[in-house]
Amino acid sequence: MTDTPYKVETKSAIDWLYLADPIAQSSRDITLLVARFGIGIIFLMSGWRKLFDMASVAASFPARGIPAELGYIAPIVEFGGGLFLILGLATRYSAIVMLIFTIVATFTSHRYWTFTDPAVIAAQASSFWKNIAIKGGIIALFVAGPGRISLDGLLGRARS
Repeated sequence: MTDTPYKVETKSAIDWLYLADPIAQSSRDITLLVARFGIGIIFLMSGWRKLFDMASVAASFPARGIPAELGYIAPIVEFGGGLFLILGLATRYSAIVMLIFTIVATFTSHRYWTFTDPAVIAAQASSFWKNIAIKGGIIALFVAGPGRISLDGLLGRARS
């Protein structure tokens, strides 16, 4: 037995690889809160700006192959989904909605392979791959759930 504050048994040379497990488990709820905030704030801030200029958002959609009408829905989904993730409300459903939203946004707005200007390619590729990372975080929230520090937790609906 090692002398750590988490009393982890070590029986083989690779057991040290699992020393973080008790730390992760004991900080699960606060870590999920931080993760929900980190992912949700991206959508909340981006959606907030778009809520006040929906006509411009809608006008930009047809050039990307999206019906203009969705430009009036997307900012609400983006802002609301971010807010729901931060609050931990209907977290798994919110994660599914935001995953779909991010997939659509990634493949309609960040198609870096369609540009010729190297600076634009670099910027769009960066946004594309950041969205891939965001999708990973959203999927992790879907699997892990909201944690107890959430509205779902307050409502007794935070299940792991």
